[in-house]
Amino acid sequence: MGPGSAGRWRQRVRRGLRAALAALVAGAVAFPLSAAARPEIPAPPPAALAAPTADTLASVYAANRANAAEAARLADAHGDRHRAAADRALAGPSRQLLAFDGRGAGLATEVFGDLAHADRVAVLVPGSDTGLDTYGRFRAAALALHRQLLAQAPDGTRTAVVAWLGYRTPGTVSTTVATTGRADEAAPKLRGLLDDLRGVTGPRARVALLCHSYGSVVCARAAADLDVADIALVGSPGTGADSAADLRTSARIWAARGADDWVEHIPHASAGLFGTTVGFGTDPVSPDFGARVFDAGDGGHSDYFDAGSLSLTNLARIALGETTEVTRD
Repeated sequence: MGPGSAGRWRQRVRRGLRAALAALVAGAVAFPLSAAARPEIPAPPPAALAAPTADTLASVYAANRANAAEAARLADAHGDRHRAAADRALAGPSRQLLAFDGRGAGLATEVFGDLAHADRVAVLVPGSDTGLDTYGRFRAAALALHRQLLAQAPDGTRTAVVAWLGYRTPGTVSTTVATTGRADEAAPKLRGLLDDLRGVTGPRARVALLCHSYGSVVCARAAADLDVADIALVGSPGTGADSAADLRTSARIWAARGADDWVEHIPHASAGLFGTTVGFGTDPVSPDFGARVFDAGDGGHSDYFDAGSLSLTNLARIALGETTEVTRD
């Protein structure tokens, strides 16, 4: 391909990307409008709590469970039985809620395992369409990871998983899912969570961020100088960065995509559109990005945390620091 042909090809790619993203924006307009028309579910403000410590974890969990119980009562009185059931489940006596906010789509941070004494901590960051109404599927992923860590951890190694639904995730069919806006809002909150975790675990615990789909954009925006050992991006549409080096972190950067993940077909580029930047740039599993690409098996976009899957096994190895055991793609 000559220089002129290469230039024309790049122009066609840019035009195709703009057309695809413009179609996404146009097709998504109805979704935010209909969502805005939905009556707001009443809920109490979050419990006012100091930053947690190992000594105060039990009281923090209890206060957030009480807040979830009140949110369930209000949602039930409002006639939203689905949200009331979700809130009521989170208020159960065994739930370890580091944070809870029942307002709007809802936020929750749940701990699995003994965080105060953990040697290895995995923080899960979800992608689009995750809220209290769909929290069950995110929790299932966190539970599967925690079980896998317990099965793979060397004797004497204590583990914990933190499921962090701590930001307003974009809708899969919405304008926000194609930009970094929600990730930019979320990044300071994720950094705050990691500061809180250090206040509980102290410096000894090794922390890994496991970031799914749009959650990988959040992790990338928060990554600079973050006190974590590893960041794994799975099912990522891109990060908004051109390369792993641009994330400005000392953490090892991992990336994987299942063989049947539709994200492969997203244009991995960015373009100016309607006054904002749309798209997330370099594909994280491409050699140009420079991540450590690992094998995620044959699964699809929602399968990375399926029990028995190769992707879950490798994610647990990353979280445990057994990086030489990770099978590379």
